[in-house]
Amino acid sequence: MDGESNFLKENNAKHMWHPMAHPAEMRAKPPKVIMAAEGITLTDVDGHRTLDAVGGLWNVNLGYSVDPIKRAISEQLDQLPYYSAFRGTSTGPAIELSYLLQEWFAPEGMTRSFFTSGGSDSVETALRLARQFHKIRGDRDRYKFISLKKGYHGTHFGGASVNGNANFRRQYEPLLQGCFQIASPYTYRNPFNETDPAKLATLVAAQLEDEINFQGPDTVAAFIMEPVLGAGGVIPPHESFMPMVREICDRHGILLIADEVITAFGRTGAWTGSRLTGVQPDFMCTAKAITNGYYPFGAVMIHGSVAEVFENDESALGMIGHGYTYSAHPVGAAAALACVPLIKKSGVADNAAARGAELLAGGQALAEKYEIVGDVRGKGLMFCMEMVGNRETKAPLDKAAIGTIYQAAYEAGVMVRISGNNLICSPPLIITAEETQTLLNGIEAGLQAATAAR
Repeated sequence: MDGESNFLKENNAKHMWHPMAHPAEMRAKPPKVIMAAEGITLTDVDGHRTLDAVGGLWNVNLGYSVDPIKRAISEQLDQLPYYSAFRGTSTGPAIELSYLLQEWFAPEGMTRSFFTSGGSDSVETALRLARQFHKIRGDRDRYKFISLKKGYHGTHFGGASVNGNANFRRQYEPLLQGCFQIASPYTYRNPFNETDPAKLATLVAAQLEDEINFQGPDTVAAFIMEPVLGAGGVIPPHESFMPMVREICDRHGILLIADEVITAFGRTGAWTGSRLTGVQPDFMCTAKAITNGYYPFGAVMIHGSVAEVFENDESALGMIGHGYTYSAHPVGAAAALACVPLIKKSGVADNAAARGAELLAGGQALAEKYEIVGDVRGKGLMFCMEMVGNRETKAPLDKAAIGTIYQAAYEAGVMVRISGNNLICSPPLIITAEETQTLLNGIEAGLQAATAAR
């Protein structure tokens, strides 16, 4: 084991580039090497154990020890490890999963599924189908997309084009034409200097209407948003915002795409983020927790009214000229068939709401103790501390101090995620009250270390 450990340490980040990281930084300061996991606890190459407050990447909602999902994957590999869903074939698991999902997404009005390999694929699919929808209806000029600044929609060219964070755009520009961003309902930082969530929601909704009118309503295909913004810093809009967006879109004949890659399957404290406000989107992008992260898989859920337009089309425009080699992969579908009922049965959405409230309250208490905490926000088990060097100016905390927080928290037994000046937590939804306190203790260890080093 020592030989293997030495080999891994010596070659860590030397021959592999990591997502969302500078290769030179990874080589200079190699990342953690995770070797094992059980429940919600990770073990690294040195045997150090930490609570996984990141939940893999927002997706290991049921933890790392879910035997029914593992068995489903193994059994499907034995029976049918792969077959294509391109024209002419279906597989049993994919058919069963599509039936299950239309039942469980009925409150959102979703009647059809298009299966993908993950969240970025799901967003790309929804964007393409949105344009196709309007072409089928004869609205050939409707190709534009509007989204929120700070929103995150994956890494494909379509998703990057509607992303609202320069960190995911600048290196790859020019991106897709016809994509425009408006302010997000982000009370801590916004161009209106508005701190009241309800008033801010109204202002941003008015900006959406203004942008639609400026672009020309007959040129806009869709508005895409996360019901709770995730990677951009966990920004929960006021409950009035998404219904206002739905009304504006309806009035102008614009489709609403809900990016639920993070928020679906219980993380917000509800089955979906859209369900929190009773909104029915036209498309819902899902992935991540649909297989608990155990297999790359996603599903775009399609509203019945949208499905009718495609299925009633008598021209070639209704043909889905889009798909992936691994669309409806039978192993991924089998994993989802095992996972999704467990999410429902285990009541983790309710636990996410309860533990999330404890985490938010604990974070707010820490903000009163440590000046480097500028803002604390969250919804369900989506949590963010925004770190600042100066509370009055809201200047971000310097990178070295942020690194100190991460390392000290890790040494104290908690793996957190750092994104810019945001400390983000998205632990598995099975986390207990005791483990939530452990998480808060780890964060405080990081805050103490960074404060002492200043």
